[in-house]
Amino acid sequence: MATEALQRQIQAKWEASFSRLNRDQPGISGLLTTSQAWEYIAELLRPRSLNDPSPRREIDVQRVKSVIDFLTRCKLTPSVVENFLDEMRKQQHLITRDVHEYMIQYERTTDIQFIARLIFRLSRWHKAWEPAIELGQTTITMFNSTFQTHVFSILPPPFFTGFKEVVKFTLTLADMDAVPGWMTEATPDNNGHSELSSRPDYSFWMACQRIGLLDRYESLVSSILYEQIEAHVWDTCTGKWGEPVLKDLRQWMNDELKPWMMLPFGKGAKGADESRSAIHGMGSRCDFHICKTLCELRIREIFDIIIDYPDSIGALLDLKECLNRVDQRDQLVQALRKANKKRLLHPGADTKDILTQYVSIIRCLRILDPPGVLLFKVADPIRRYLRERPDTIRCIVASLVGDGESGDSLVDENEPIQPLQQAQVEDYTDPSWEPEPIDAGPDFRSNKPGDVISTLVSIYDSKDLFVKELQVLLAQRLLAITDGNFERERRNIEILKIRFGEAALQVCEVMLRDMTDSKRIDQHVQSQKNLVLHPTIISRHFWPPLQAGKFVMPGQFKQVQDEYAKEFMAFKPDKKLRWLPHLGTIHLQLELEDRTISADVPPLEAAFIELFSQKDSWTVDELIAQVGSVERAAALKALATWVDLGVLKDRGGGNYILSEIAEDIAEPGAKTLPARPAQIVEDIPAVTSVQQQQAEQMQVFWRFIEGMLTNLGTLPLDRIQTMLKFAPGYDRTIEQLGAFMEAARREGLVTVKDGMWKLNRH
Repeated sequence: MATEALQRQIQAKWEASFSRLNRDQPGISGLLTTSQAWEYIAELLRPRSLNDPSPRREIDVQRVKSVIDFLTRCKLTPSVVENFLDEMRKQQHLITRDVHEYMIQYERTTDIQFIARLIFRLSRWHKAWEPAIELGQTTITMFNSTFQTHVFSILPPPFFTGFKEVVKFTLTLADMDAVPGWMTEATPDNNGHSELSSRPDYSFWMACQRIGLLDRYESLVSSILYEQIEAHVWDTCTGKWGEPVLKDLRQWMNDELKPWMMLPFGKGAKGADESRSAIHGMGSRCDFHICKTLCELRIREIFDIIIDYPDSIGALLDLKECLNRVDQRDQLVQALRKANKKRLLHPGADTKDILTQYVSIIRCLRILDPPGVLLFKVADPIRRYLRERPDTIRCIVASLVGDGESGDSLVDENEPIQPLQQAQVEDYTDPSWEPEPIDAGPDFRSNKPGDVISTLVSIYDSKDLFVKELQVLLAQRLLAITDGNFERERRNIEILKIRFGEAALQVCEVMLRDMTDSKRIDQHVQSQKNLVLHPTIISRHFWPPLQAGKFVMPGQFKQVQDEYAKEFMAFKPDKKLRWLPHLGTIHLQLELEDRTISADVPPLEAAFIELFSQKDSWTVDELIAQVGSVERAAALKALATWVDLGVLKDRGGGNYILSEIAEDIAEPGAKTLPARPAQIVEDIPAVTSVQQQQAEQMQVFWRFIEGMLTNLGTLPLDRIQTMLKFAPGYDRTIEQLGAFMEAARREGLVTVKDGMWKLNRH
């Protein structure tokens, strides 16, 4: 049993509720009014099937407002809304049935018109069930949430594939002569879009906006834009590097994409102007994606772009702007390093080609990144690889002096000639000083690249190697000049003075002066006694070591040499000539019984044929004994020259005979040999190369290394390097020492384990 107090409490609440519902009216008149208002609004809001043929009640806006105000005063609005939502949930099976029917047709035919028709159908369901705006925004929001929750929960996965295809289709509508009827099936209110309502896809986007597809699948619509951008960039920009294309891409976006974006991304805008303002954010994202896609394309093509430089300057300018917008500097570095390793840094690539590509990389990356951070990161593997190549210095030096095809393309004629740039100390008091870029490495400032030549020379720790190679190359070029014109070499030396300094080129100046003095001395000697010999006289202490050769010229050649030396000592009594008979060229005219043969041959060939003027038959050993120290292989090669010319005949067993008559018949019993093809005699450089000089010097330092390992056992490479610095004249880097020790290991002289070198005792 309820207590008396509880009964009184319940009675009080009942009376208060009744009074509120009855509106303090006499009897139950107020209650009847409330009941009528409830029935009216409930009937007005009741969800009806779109297939219901009965006409809908006409809406009296004034009455609706008064009824809603009355229910609001009675605090019944929430109950009305809840009742409406319950009724709507009871009718949701109608929507489910429609979705199922349209999707069956789409899955059976893959025709996107069924997706579009389904969207229009859902839009009509939404419009039919949408509550009056007088119920307030909260009610409409609750309705939209309930409606969209149900719709999105029943849409199957194939719907999203079809929806994406419909959206793609809307991009092509502007170019179509006739728009399909299913795309304009519904005609929602234009919501103020007077300029956009004439578009063929206007109805479709309004339907999508009504049922909430644009809010839920904005990322999907955006992805279609991005795919369109990617396809356009790859189709129109691949391999086109001559002119910048970024401006054209942005114009294409403004002309083609932005007008299309005004409907799907201009939600809530009243008119075209507001739509343009609304799509500003999406337009910015599309511009970013254009830069990103173009940047990815150019990064993929970067190696070929560099090869094509300077014709690819347009692509580089685009890439520079894209890198400023899109942070893909690391991707560029990794892609270029990978391409260099695969296509450039391998034994099949010529050193000149590697240097040419490296110079192009320097110039291209300076366009992309003037501070040089990208170049610093990309160049490191190239520089390390070039240091290991034995002919790198020679190729660089050849390019400095314009040595024909040896690499003059490395030097840009328009680039000013300037001294080699050295690392500079930071001047923090300089008002134009700037901090290092954020992605610079710890060694960036000390290795900051200068001009192209300085960058190439900085591959090595010291420029002394280049100076020595310059001396060798200049010596070879000077000795090869036969017309006495040294103006080109004099100009080269003046240019090199600017780059390396006058002190480094003093030896080269002495060599050049020797050539001019030699010409003057020869003119004086010839004026005293007309001789057929025209030697080049050089200063032994200022020229690089020349190729060794100690044979003696016989017969008339020796006589001419002695006569020339006598006249020279009369002119220069304080100097003495030391002949290098293995160098140079001799013009001979051989008078045989039935023919005369003219030939320009090396001195050894001339010495041998001179001996055949004394007797007609010689053996190889006899010829070598007559001229002195000559290797047997060199002697056979010299004799083969005369055999090829038909002057000598090889009788086998190392015997050679002079052929006075070309049609001379072989003697009985003589060995008949097949005809020899004419041999090509290679020009052996007169000057010893820097590598040969270094190899000979390292043979001297091997004695020190052998002594270390004998006395101390095993040593690491850096310890050997430290101790060798005490040896007179040792100036090798630890990389050069490592290469020498590796060569010694291959010869079986030393062994290495865990970085410790040990003498190999047999």
